[in-house]
Amino acid sequence: MPFLLVPNLTFSKFSHSHPCSSSLPHSEELGALILILPPRSQYLLLPMEIALSLHNSQTPLLGSSSPGNLSSLGRCFASKVRDWCHPFSRICCSSMERRLKPKPKKVGYLERQVTVLEGTQIGKLSSSGICCQIEKLVLCNRYREAMELFEILEVGHYGFDVAGSTYDALVSACVCLRSIRGVKRVYNYMISSGFEPDLFVMNRVLFMHVKCGLMLEARKLFDEMPERDTASWMTMIGGLVESGNFSEAFRLFLCMWEEFNDGRSRTFVTMIRASAGLGHVQVGRQIHSCVLKRGVGDDNFVSCALIDMYSKCGSIDDAHCVFYQMPEKTTVGWNSIIASYALHGYNEEALSLYFGMRDSGATIDHFTISIVIRICARLASLDHAKQAHAALVRHGYGTDIVANTALVDFYSKWGRMQDAQHVFNRMRCKNVISWNALIGGYGNHGQGEEAVEMFEQMLQEGMIPNHVTFLAVLSACSHSGLSERGWEIFYSMSRDHKVKSRAMHYACMIELLGREGLLDEAYALIRSAPFEPTTNMWAALLTACRMNENLELGKLAAEKLYGLEPEKLCNYIVLLNLYNSCGKLKEAAGVLQTLKRKGLRMLSACSWIEVKKQPYAFLCGDKSHSQRKEIYDKVDSLMVEITRYGYAVENETLLPDVDEEEQHILKYHSEKLAIAFGLINTPYWTPLQITQGHRVCGDCHSAIKLIAKVTGREIVIKDASRFHHFRNGSCSCGDYW
Repeated sequence: MPFLLVPNLTFSKFSHSHPCSSSLPHSEELGALILILPPRSQYLLLPMEIALSLHNSQTPLLGSSSPGNLSSLGRCFASKVRDWCHPFSRICCSSMERRLKPKPKKVGYLERQVTVLEGTQIGKLSSSGICCQIEKLVLCNRYREAMELFEILEVGHYGFDVAGSTYDALVSACVCLRSIRGVKRVYNYMISSGFEPDLFVMNRVLFMHVKCGLMLEARKLFDEMPERDTASWMTMIGGLVESGNFSEAFRLFLCMWEEFNDGRSRTFVTMIRASAGLGHVQVGRQIHSCVLKRGVGDDNFVSCALIDMYSKCGSIDDAHCVFYQMPEKTTVGWNSIIASYALHGYNEEALSLYFGMRDSGATIDHFTISIVIRICARLASLDHAKQAHAALVRHGYGTDIVANTALVDFYSKWGRMQDAQHVFNRMRCKNVISWNALIGGYGNHGQGEEAVEMFEQMLQEGMIPNHVTFLAVLSACSHSGLSERGWEIFYSMSRDHKVKSRAMHYACMIELLGREGLLDEAYALIRSAPFEPTTNMWAALLTACRMNENLELGKLAAEKLYGLEPEKLCNYIVLLNLYNSCGKLKEAAGVLQTLKRKGLRMLSACSWIEVKKQPYAFLCGDKSHSQRKEIYDKVDSLMVEITRYGYAVENETLLPDVDEEEQHILKYHSEKLAIAFGLINTPYWTPLQITQGHRVCGDCHSAIKLIAKVTGREIVIKDASRFHHFRNGSCSCGDYW
């Protein structure tokens, strides 16, 4: 049962509070967050059902319990909103000069009253006339012209008396233009001319600094403000949350609460996001208790924020409880809970929730479909992905860039490159993520030349590549053995495109050298990297050593990996396979003893396949399926048939103490059982899509290549290392994985 932290009524005030931001502590350590947590005795741990039943209580949650402060608990923020109507609201002005006159366009009544100001007329304008013209230009949405006219005031400087309404108009123009430079000009002019801006103007200047990410300047401006309201506080707190400074956001929140005791939903949404950023579910639960006590728990924005927070903190049960307590389950609420389940790997449950959303009559938007397509990619569910594709078109989102990019990614991952290219070509607008998905798809399935061709087309169309683009194209060159082209792109990355090389880019080049057997050069590349070698780089070298049976360098790479990731099982498995391939069975047995000593257990490999929208899982030697007799007979017949094409069992992967029964199980590995089941239950023209939790072993890899040849089927397997696209007796990995 989920629980919530609810305040003990004998305590109603934080033990640590700060009267103003100037007295805040400067420590950035997470330990400083204890400031926001009251002593344990101040909170009671109640079941969520009881806590929800108390949400209508008016007992104060924060602030003093004294009578003097109780009266202020209900105080809510009311910013100074100007009900300002310009006296010349039906008059319009023109540009400063004829050459600045905008192009003809459809206009409203105001802009039909335009009169052109000559240069001589501008010179005769008084300060009040210029201010009037600026305000009218802003009313007509001619923001750039208003800023150009403001230059006259800047030149005159102290000679003009500017009203507050003009400054309001100028700041509005800068906000609409998203010009932080313009805001600084206007603000500096206000200060130098001796004008004291009111709180409304100061809040807008602060907002522009925060919106442009200038947090140091925004904080200085905030600290210097003679007067602040809740809009000032929440603008600053929201900026800190956006910039990732969650601890400081909580410190400011405590100070604001002491002064205003603001309990609006907008405030809680911001602090819930801060809790999610910290990853502290206890902090989030305290904010949740504040939400319930303040009576805003039914607010949809708050509920969606809580679902997101609990999901990011790893408490999926709490997220589920919040969702089912929502009085109205909106599209955003459904999307949040579906994404939460998908985030934690509960893909089947997430897909089930999507069907529930569809049956409930809730509106399905492009975000819903994008999430579902990504879930289908994990489940290798082609039928459900096609349904999502149809829903995308049916609901009018056929041109949406996010959903279509997800489709390109799905089709690319599972080897349906014609479908991926078709969706990509029909997209009216493409971004760098769309290009990356298609390039990566070609690379994953061994079509390196096509990937390089798409990369060059991307550059020709003026799209700027990022580090993910280069990772996709370098990986494509590596998988396809395009050594010369790969090195050209690697060097051009920093030279021509100013993209800094990262560890994953180096890992691709190490794999490229490993394919050619240049292990010494690969090791030299690791040593010459401008940063400390990462696990990806050492893992690429270890894989290269396994494929080239270089035991000495492989042991060195394994030792480096053990130092960086001592508890990661797959590092030991690669070394185990290296010893096996080199015939060092005694050393391989020693690796198994190390695993036992460390408490690392090798889980049985499991393979999944979807048939008629239903997923089926198989373990090694699995006999629990209702069609087990047909499945095993099919495997036996396939083994006999591929033996005629030269297949032989690879016994070098077996240890000395393996008995005959375990050797027999090698014939019935999980991926072979899944393939046999798929061949029995699907039409002969259907590709088979299988997910494998471990790396495909060498014996299965050799067998599946020949199975694809004798059956004429395309078989796509996603294992722990990469995608394998088997077709006509060959694999897209080039026998290097």
